[in-house]
Amino acid sequence: MVQQQWEKGKNIFQTFKNYLKWFFDISDGLGEKESVINNIKEGVSFRGTNILILILAMFIASLGLNVNSTAVIIGAMLISPLMGPIIGMGLGLGIHDMPLIKRSFRNLAMAALFSIIASTLYFLITPLSEERSELLARTSPTIYDVLIAFFGGCAGILALSSKQKGNVLPGVAIATALMPPLCTAGYGLATLQFNYFLGAFYLFLINSIFIGAATALGVHFFRFPRVRIDDNKRSSYVTRIVYAITIITIIPSIFLTYMMLKENYFVNNANKFVDREFVFPNTQVLKRSADIVDGKKIIKVSLVGESISVDSLKVALYDKMADAGLEGATLEISQGFSSGNLDVNKLSSQVFSDLYKSNQRKMELQAVKIDSLQRQLDNDRRFTQLTQSIVSEMRILFPEVDAFSLNRSFFARQDGSMKVDTMNMAIVTLHRDLSKAQEDKMLKYLEARSGLKDIRLIRYRSELKFRCDSVEN
Repeated sequence: MVQQQWEKGKNIFQTFKNYLKWFFDISDGLGEKESVINNIKEGVSFRGTNILILILAMFIASLGLNVNSTAVIIGAMLISPLMGPIIGMGLGLGIHDMPLIKRSFRNLAMAALFSIIASTLYFLITPLSEERSELLARTSPTIYDVLIAFFGGCAGILALSSKQKGNVLPGVAIATALMPPLCTAGYGLATLQFNYFLGAFYLFLINSIFIGAATALGVHFFRFPRVRIDDNKRSSYVTRIVYAITIITIIPSIFLTYMMLKENYFVNNANKFVDREFVFPNTQVLKRSADIVDGKKIIKVSLVGESISVDSLKVALYDKMADAGLEGATLEISQGFSSGNLDVNKLSSQVFSDLYKSNQRKMELQAVKIDSLQRQLDNDRRFTQLTQSIVSEMRILFPEVDAFSLNRSFFARQDGSMKVDTMNMAIVTLHRDLSKAQEDKMLKYLEARSGLKDIRLIRYRSELKFRCDSVEN
């Protein structure tokens, strides 16, 4: 019995394994390798229209970074032909084609040079010199940028090797963001901020090297035919240099990632500490920030409300900071209220803007609610006035009527549709029953007198219980 169950489980596992193997099999989707190699070599060429398109794309990307427009930056990356030489270097490394490596490297170097010159010229003449978020995002590469470039390169060589090319390469160019770092490097040169130049150019190197490395691995994995090598020693020497450059390039990104995670850990601990400890009955936290500046950890907290003793608060909190993982941090506390009075100068314009928007939204909602209630009130007042004006006429026209009410009612159905019907109701109290002709006459009179349609008449005898039947016109 156990043996049968074991064999059954083994067969199920083998079937599942074969299905996965079939599902991920890419052999049928790969194109001719010689054709793929020729296409990549053609994309390496970088002269004439390609270089002019690159310069124009750089101006577009610089404009996008300058005005902080993500859409413009993406459009420029779609135009740029920078991917060709990078893929070419990876292919050359994978098939040991030294002339292709040299040509690709030369073309990529020229493309980077012209790109930086174009972006530098733009940022020298543009009147907008403010540092925007899209610019600053290109100055601190981390190991995550390495991973993005590597996986992007894997997707690129897989797409190039397949029969159906699709639009993967433009997507790789956007994901790895090849052009914006060169634009930011130009901005750093134009404004003499060399830390921006170094950070952005380093990001460009990361993208180029690891897209190329992923391409080389893909070429090796797909068993592209290698070029016949006459000088094996030289080929091995070039390969070792490439590997050394790859390792040297990744080391700073690991360090920057460590610093980023360290800062993120500090910021999270600081925010939790402020949320937990800065809880007072009549004082609230207006603004908080946690930064590491030149290796110093600084926590800034702005309070509004009743004045409290800052020095005593610091003494009480410093002992708790170590337990919260904030050893060595400096705590700076400022207050926006003094002696119970609001110090307006210390409140940022953003706070006032948020308060204004919040109150404006509340006022709009209240206005809608007031309008709805006003319409309901007007409707009730209308039916009250109609009832008062009609009841005296009813007693003359229909002496059988003792009391009368005219109103609008809502009826919910029980058929699951949740539909609500609106009905105009006329309720009369009678001391003597009406004939069918009198009921029809009463309904016609009520419709003409009130201007309402489809009135339902509900009547009951004064000395009897309520009658649930009704009459429609």
